Amino acid sequence: MAQPQQRPVQGVVRFYNFLSEETSFLDEVLAGLEKPQKALPPKYFYDAQGCSLFEQICELPEYYPTRTELAIMAEHAPAMAKFLGPGCQLIEFGSGSSRKTRLLLQQLQPPLYVPIDIAGDAMRAAAGSLAQAFPWLNINGVCADYTKPLTLPAFVGVPIRRKAVYFPGSTIGNFTPPEAIEFLRLARQTVGAGGALLIGVDLKKDKRVLDAAYDDAAGVTAAFNLNLLARINRELGGDFQLRRFRHRAFYDERKGWIEMHIESLAAQFAHVGGRRFSFSQGETILTEISCKYAVDEFRALAQRAGFAPVQTWTDATGQFSVHAMNAVQ
Repeated sequence: MAQPQQRPVQGVVRFYNFLSEETSFLDEVLAGLEKPQKALPPKYFYDAQGCSLFEQICELPEYYPTRTELAIMAEHAPAMAKFLGPGCQLIEFGSGSSRKTRLLLQQLQPPLYVPIDIAGDAMRAAAGSLAQAFPWLNINGVCADYTKPLTLPAFVGVPIRRKAVYFPGSTIGNFTPPEAIEFLRLARQTVGAGGALLIGVDLKKDKRVLDAAYDDAAGVTAAFNLNLLARINRELGGDFQLRRFRHRAFYDERKGWIEMHIESLAAQFAHVGGRRFSFSQGETILTEISCKYAVDEFRALAQRAGFAPVQTWTDATGQFSVHAMNAVQ
């Protein structure tokens, strides 16, 4: 591990709430349920209950991505820190519990860490834990939707050599490939000229492995998916009868992505925001896709967004990858 640099005795920790009120949870739910293929944005999985369930998912034997990416980070964090270099402002999209981030912070020792997450309470808790573990660390925590353009708050008095976006967990897979390009262009705009990207990407593999990862035997992923309806009931006054719906997930080999749905078990209706929505038996609400890529596929996609591949780390069995890329000047 790199020797600690001279740091202030105590870093500065600040939090900002930049969540836009222009489009609310209710607005997006109503718009999604009106589509021919009903759909709900996966970003709304992560209320307190959803965050807790996702942490349980990450420990499941079927769910390989978290432990595999953690192992890659544990082995290669020094090389990743060397790639990012000293004086690098680390901006994490979807910071969550920041388990993988700890490994990177130990090696990189950045002058400023900027976690961005829509789940504000979880982000604050994780940032507080990091502040205890790394008391020298300056933190600008931002509660915001990182999929939209965002002007980050300034942190005066800290020299920054370059900016880097860290996007672990293969969350990039929640976008279709065209959407992923647009999102990566937004990341490119965030880091600017000379900036960098460090991103986790799940790799294509056997359908049986993927199906099991998103439909575990213990039913935790099912509870996570159905919690989205429970959240609508709690926060928006919906009246979904959860026992009349079920979790459904499968890997579509032609499209190269997992689809996660909530399927209606009977002809029924539900109310949200004073509106009535009808469901036929077998009709689904699409709640998430998770694209899987070959290494060369993802490199080509990122290049279209303005990033140049530098290095890729994978596990021995080729299940997962972490890519280091530079923003094209």
